[in-house]
Amino acid sequence: MPDDIPRALVESVCASAGLDGAGARRLRRHAADVILLPRAEGGLVLKIDRADGASRAARAVALTRWLRERGFPCTRPAALDQPLRVGDRVVTVWLHHDQRGRGVPGAAHLGALLRSLHRLPPPPVELPPARPLAGLAGLLEADTALPDRDRDWLLGERVRLLDRYRSLEFPLGEGFVHGDAYPGNTLWDGDAVLLGDWDEPAIGPRELDLANTVQGQRFGRPAAEVDAFLAAYGHDPRGRGLDVLTRIRDLHTLGSFLRRAAGGDRPAAEELRARAVSLRTGTGAAWRAA
Repeated sequence: MPDDIPRALVESVCASAGLDGAGARRLRRHAADVILLPRAEGGLVLKIDRADGASRAARAVALTRWLRERGFPCTRPAALDQPLRVGDRVVTVWLHHDQRGRGVPGAAHLGALLRSLHRLPPPPVELPPARPLAGLAGLLEADTALPDRDRDWLLGERVRLLDRYRSLEFPLGEGFVHGDAYPGNTLWDGDAVLLGDWDEPAIGPRELDLANTVQGQRFGRPAAEVDAFLAAYGHDPRGRGLDVLTRIRDLHTLGSFLRRAAGGDRPAAEELRARAVSLRTGTGAAWRAA
């Protein structure tokens, strides 16, 4: 088991759930640690979160089980009693879909998925109201990686954007939203495409789910791909307050980098500082997705 993953925690999870942990390796580390167990039941993925994410993890499992029952193509939790509690961590277990050699599904797939998702009835799972940037102020106030000038500007920008957000009208109305829908959270399953990462579902304006893919132009997403995404969804919100939503998304993406920088992650701190400068100065510099 490679030393760059939480060895003791993975071993404890595997022992308690009766899983084969041989060959475990990290797939991703962002807001949570994502660990592949390649030999467990054809391939399983552990998603390791902080203890304060227990309700979020339980909601993700319950919601995706309901979605699968309704035939909606989303990632599938393993047939275990979960989430699992291991020390100060909460762990959920998911079926693995090997993406090697496939590339990220095109944004039009996501547009079609969101069109279907937004037409579903309210789920029998309690969802919180959407609260954009709810936790950002606390993260910024505790931050030590940013210069004071950038931190103060970001705190002020958060207030300015939320003031504008409260005055917006949303033609698509409010309902069940994924909360973190962008092409990077879709997966190939054979020829089908699944929607994954169910940490932030909420009840809120449906336009929130469209803004994230448009904001992806920060990372080099071509305008033609954005056009295809909106065409597949069947609604184009550009020019109707979408700039406010995409700028809110800009600030939202800083959250995981603030957490990682606080834990001593130097590359995360460098990317955090680069994003903060580009936002404050309006340079439009490209961002790294890692």
